[in-house]
Amino acid sequence: MIAPVASGGEVKGESRVPVEDRLFSLVLALLATETGLLKSEILSTVRGYAERFDSAGQNANLERQFERDKDDIRELGIPLETVESPDRPGDNQALRYRIPKGQYDLPDEVRFTPDELALLGLAAEVWREASLSADSQRALTKLRSLGIEPREPVIGYAPRLRVRDTAFEPLRQALDRRQTVRFRYFKPGEAEPRPRTVDPLAVVLHDGRWHLHAFDHDAGESRTFLLSRIIGDVAPVPGSTFEAPPLGVQDRIIAELQELHLRNVADLAVTGGSDAEVRLGKRAIEGDEDAGVIRLHYTDAAVFADELAAYGPEVRVLSPASLRAAVCDRLRAVAAAHREPGEGTP
Repeated sequence: MIAPVASGGEVKGESRVPVEDRLFSLVLALLATETGLLKSEILSTVRGYAERFDSAGQNANLERQFERDKDDIRELGIPLETVESPDRPGDNQALRYRIPKGQYDLPDEVRFTPDELALLGLAAEVWREASLSADSQRALTKLRSLGIEPREPVIGYAPRLRVRDTAFEPLRQALDRRQTVRFRYFKPGEAEPRPRTVDPLAVVLHDGRWHLHAFDHDAGESRTFLLSRIIGDVAPVPGSTFEAPPLGVQDRIIAELQELHLRNVADLAVTGGSDAEVRLGKRAIEGDEDAGVIRLHYTDAAVFADELAAYGPEVRVLSPASLRAAVCDRLRAVAAAHREPGEGTP
């Protein structure tokens, strides 16, 4: 008896491969190749994709799944590379993907004992709640792909604690379903958050923060939003859908954000031995220890100004002037909020 087949090559009633198994298989496949794999080769052969691959070419949903999986793998700290074909430059269909094994191996001196792995398993039990459980499950993939097998089953290991923005999950679901959504967005410089109606095209992680790239119905063009500035709930618009986003949109947006990051440069004077010197110094691209000056790249001026203002007198912005003004505005607002009634403005 032949089982009915759903659109996209998925057999109805077929049990789905768990996400951690799919990521594990993808990591192993990309580690095993020197030259890299084409997207078509990955989708047609790797466990978790191959079961749903449609040889007739109806694989749009599967390709979007692969785009999200790439983000998850990179979020784990795994160096997934994109290699362009020298014969077909600019052709996304000719891109190859690989994980350089030399950059992914654990240092020789790093070893986990069975007792240490048991402790990792216990920690994972604690982290099973809310959004941290997804990090624990994905991190188990990384442990297994490194060839580490614990004496007792390890439920998960998260190399760092990170809670995604509240808007992440509803936006991910809207992206899967190609569902238009509404939310209120607080743009720096505006007094109140404004409602936005958008078609989500990609959710990407850059510079430690989640960004939504979407078609903004009100603006009539595509915009990129910071998830942390979304206020309140993300609500689907009933009966409103949109066409599948173009292939490679996630890589393009990450490249654009990275270009913006490199274009924005700040010179800072930091107090020697301060928290600002330690934390900001780790990100410096240049520095003059004698003068106590460091140079950094940044992506979002408002976010960076918030961070710098939190250091108070430990950091002073030398340039650009617009960033210095933004930090001063924040410091004045803090001073005003703590001023006693009746006190004048200094």
